[in-house]
Amino acid sequence: MLGVMLTERESQEMEYLLKRELEELLLDLSDSRIDGIVKRAMEERYQMIFKLYKRFTPQKEYLQYVRQRQYSGKYKESKTD
Repeated sequence: MLGVMLTERESQEMEYLLKRELEELLLDLSDSRIDGIVKRAMEERYQMIFKLYKRFTPQKEYLQYVRQRQYSGKYKESKTD
């Protein structure tokens, strides 16, 4: 575990950066042209960034970014024999 001390301004900047990244990932996850394997990796990244975002914002703000796992079993790697 790591600890980081941030000023209020740095904390606000981190919150802003994480929020923008979450919004960009949401947009990309809704794109039907992106392959399932890529979407699964993006979903994992979304979950990690969301956990960080939760640490910087009150519950009221981060609840809008709660997401159900839509790609868990739907996009399994297909094996070709």
